[in-house]
Amino acid sequence: MKARDLSVLLGVILIIIMLIVPLPGWLLSILILCNISLALIVILVSMNTQEALQFSVFPTLLLLLTLFRLGLNVSTTRSILSEADAGGVVDTFGSFVIGGNPLVGFVVFVILVIIQFLVITKGSERVSEVAARFTLDAMPGKQMSIDADLNAGLISEQQAKERREKIEKEADFHGSMDGASKFVKGDAIAGIIIVLINIIFGLIIGMVQMDMSFQEAINTFMRLTVGDGLVSQIPALLISTATGIVVTRTAGSGNLGTDVTGQLLQYPKLLFIASGTVFLLGLTPINFFLTTILSALLALSGYLLLKQAEDVAEPSEEETDETESDVMKAPENVVQLINMDPIEFEFGYSLIPIADVNQGGDLLDRIVMIRRQLAIELGIVIPVVRIRDNIQLQPNEYRLKIKGEEVASGELLLDHYLAMAPDMDDDDLEGIETTEPAFGLPAKWISEEWKDEAELSGYTVVDPPSVVSTHLTEVIKRHAHMLLGREETKQLIEHLKESYPILVEEVTPEPLSVGDIQKVLAKLLKEKVAIRNLPIIFETLADFAKLTNDTDLLAEYVRQALSNQITKQYTEDGQSLKVVTLSAKAEKAIADSIQQTEHGSFLSMVPEQQQQLLEHMKEEVEKLTLQEETAILLCSPAVRMYVKQLIERFFPHVVVLSYNELEPDVQVQSVGVVNIA
Repeated sequence: MKARDLSVLLGVILIIIMLIVPLPGWLLSILILCNISLALIVILVSMNTQEALQFSVFPTLLLLLTLFRLGLNVSTTRSILSEADAGGVVDTFGSFVIGGNPLVGFVVFVILVIIQFLVITKGSERVSEVAARFTLDAMPGKQMSIDADLNAGLISEQQAKERREKIEKEADFHGSMDGASKFVKGDAIAGIIIVLINIIFGLIIGMVQMDMSFQEAINTFMRLTVGDGLVSQIPALLISTATGIVVTRTAGSGNLGTDVTGQLLQYPKLLFIASGTVFLLGLTPINFFLTTILSALLALSGYLLLKQAEDVAEPSEEETDETESDVMKAPENVVQLINMDPIEFEFGYSLIPIADVNQGGDLLDRIVMIRRQLAIELGIVIPVVRIRDNIQLQPNEYRLKIKGEEVASGELLLDHYLAMAPDMDDDDLEGIETTEPAFGLPAKWISEEWKDEAELSGYTVVDPPSVVSTHLTEVIKRHAHMLLGREETKQLIEHLKESYPILVEEVTPEPLSVGDIQKVLAKLLKEKVAIRNLPIIFETLADFAKLTNDTDLLAEYVRQALSNQITKQYTEDGQSLKVVTLSAKAEKAIADSIQQTEHGSFLSMVPEQQQQLLEHMKEEVEKLTLQEETAILLCSPAVRMYVKQLIERFFPHVVVLSYNELEPDVQVQSVGVVNIA
């Protein structure tokens, strides 16, 4: 055990001994001096901290020092009442303060106690209580501010984590200080009671048991009581002052001395006003010599501070230009230019209010909720969305970029609402015709006066922030596979390894690398299969990665293992599913067209057959669209992957499932068959 740790343990044990075992006067004197020294160190440390958390151990230290001081009080009281002696330190303090007059000395001591109890201790207790309440009340706002800065790209994930931890520590600290301040108050009250006990019972014991006269008893026990009270109240006063400094200290750029002098003397001209006021006071019966000296000192201080401020000259234009030129030539600046944000949201100047918190915009909060929602739905952590205005865009235009490439755009009218109806054919609602950006539905921008009428007519009416947040959500879902790189995959693996270390070790780095796992997960996300159930995914990879390292095949095996999840994803009641199926002839044609190579397998279908398949597929998809049904194509596991590759370019929204990806109890209803001649 380290010496520091051992010293703290021995100190606590010593406090307990002091409460029970009588101590000799010389040892009490040493402990009293140690108490004063500790109190002095505490107040000096509190004055040199820049913020309260730098002295986070203070609440616990306050309890230990209070207990130590009370232990000393008990020991000295025992010695005073039993031996009329409490060591040289107590006797010296008492004799110095009393100075031959016990009554005057006692009055001075009482004044000191009142100052500590009513002024410093009560004030520190109240500040601690208010600071704790305000800190807890401000926590939600601080958390939202961190999330907003994170989404705006002003801070990184690590910085956000550190700031959240700091907020939690601040709340814990001020909560502890609220309770610890009660120790200081209780200590002050206990000190007053102990003084009264020492005087009253000291007089009784001195006259009855020690055969002292009243004058001798009052001189002896008053001297010892005042001395004991002083050696106890001086450290208590220092600790109370330190408590007040800590709880009233806000984060600054330096320690207390630097901040006080820097802020108190930040306006040197005011010292001249103070100097003139003091000089005028000298014209009254107040001592002219003293006021003149003080006035001159204030004026000299103001002059020196002004001179110092003028000496801090601003850099010349040439120096500034050279500095800027050097900065621009630095290689680090060139490197910064090639950095690319994973997700960027840009908007025209008219849309600034939706992102500006001061104007009531809540886009940042919505993006926080979108990231949380997608983490739950997809199982990946969406990167921070960098939000910025772009004067090159139209005033009402916005666009979304993923890895530098524009993937979506739209237009918002902030003073309108977007109204959508299932049937827009016989529509008499006044508005600006447009297309809902997330799903491509026909819609209209309507003014606020038409909002109530539109809702009564069965329209779905949404405000502009909801329109853009829905669009963002759908676009990010559609491109989630682009956001999952090797680095993100590595983070998912490390997170899984905390709970399933053996499973992860069986999959990576052998037989699959991080890149192989990333390809499998990206293929799942591309077809909107959530990867949140990583344990099942890795169990499947552990089983089949020894047989093949083809990531396409491994993705198919994983899909089959996630059959329960996929079934629930596409069935409303979990029981029935309407699908379009492939004819046996079409499946055979596709299976016969699969080419196997050393680099994997691919589909090489006759162009005529491929054209026929796509035409029949188009007909069936149009039928389902008219019925407002999700277009799902069901085929055998052997060809599912190749069918998806074939139709993906022409029908990206068609879901392709295999029989093995559906639960056995699902009732499949075929509403169409895709055939070839």
